[in-house]
Amino acid sequence: MAGDSAPIWRAGAAAGALRAGGARLAAGVRSFVTPGHRMVDELECVASVLLAIVFGHLTGAHNISWAAFSGYMVMRGHVSASFVRGLLRIAGTGLGAALALAVTPHVLASPLLAGAAMGLVGAVSLYAALTGRHSYAWLFVGLTFAMVMLDKLEHPHLALWPFVHTRVIEVIAGTGACVLVSAVSTLTLRRRWPGVLPPPAQRLGWRPDVARHCALAGVAVSVLPWLHQAAGVPQLAQAAVTIMAVMMVPAGGIGDSGFWPVNRRILLRAAGCLAGVAMSAGFLLLAYGGGFSAGAAPILIAGTILGVAIGRHIENGQGSIAYGGLQFTLVVLVALVPDSYAHADLAPAVHRLISIFVGFAILEPVLLGWHFLAPGRRRKAGEQAAESTDI
Repeated sequence: MAGDSAPIWRAGAAAGALRAGGARLAAGVRSFVTPGHRMVDELECVASVLLAIVFGHLTGAHNISWAAFSGYMVMRGHVSASFVRGLLRIAGTGLGAALALAVTPHVLASPLLAGAAMGLVGAVSLYAALTGRHSYAWLFVGLTFAMVMLDKLEHPHLALWPFVHTRVIEVIAGTGACVLVSAVSTLTLRRRWPGVLPPPAQRLGWRPDVARHCALAGVAVSVLPWLHQAAGVPQLAQAAVTIMAVMMVPAGGIGDSGFWPVNRRILLRAAGCLAGVAMSAGFLLLAYGGGFSAGAAPILIAGTILGVAIGRHIENGQGSIAYGGLQFTLVVLVALVPDSYAHADLAPAVHRLISIFVGFAILEPVLLGWHFLAPGRRRKAGEQAAESTDI
């Protein structure tokens, strides 16, 4: 009898899991159209992204999608929190750009020196981001340094200053749009539906495990100049962003090697990117199915609005796939926010998407190597790593 009841029990458990999953999905869909603090946050992000696109064009930014993404990422539930986060993003971007301006001319001719500089700055800034109070600023020191240097490597005949200038302008445009929208919302909608603000960050002491983790990120980032010289892969800046973003796990979840929490973020980032590609492809096909035309802009803007709202809704769910929602939004903005709607070119978006997966391909062998070499790498049973969605 026990043997006969086992399949029945398994079938009942599977049916219960399906019902629970369906109930969660239905609740998520209902909350998407239910007025409340979650809907307000999604409306704020949509408005901020659209305004950031306008500001990006008005200020002459070269990468409008990065301005839009800044407008998305800085948004928090109150103007004070958005303002502080925006200042940290601007400060980190400015410091990283200044450092790149000073260092890049001296290392550009040698992939060895360029890789060493990029790896060192990346590792140090990531360590400060994981252990310091102003983590968001420190993260963007390393990100901006890598982006400027890789942009210059890809376009060696262009002056360095335009790369530095546009990185700063993009972040200022996006941040300014976000703070403006957040201020209006704080004085209106947020009076009825207050936002949920994160707790203040705490400074950590010296952490050897975090230092080892950040050194792995530095090793992975240092490969990018070599890869560019060997294969000429375009848009490698997104590979650097990807490597540092997935390595940005909470210090308490790193464990002996950081292999499992980072790979979980890699899987969620990959899934979110693929979902974003699928949705973006539909809007691109609709916009350009008959060739490029002036009527494409409204379709791309509609896709941007829908993609931002869906991505933020998933991210606000605080479930196991929240980080995937952030990546979904990133891809939608990369694919559907061209630098010019009048002269849209799909190639940069494709190259940026490829670059994200190049980052995975570089980082994974580094993680595997350390995971199997690290002493005491076996983790305690049941240990779980918390998720972070800083980028």
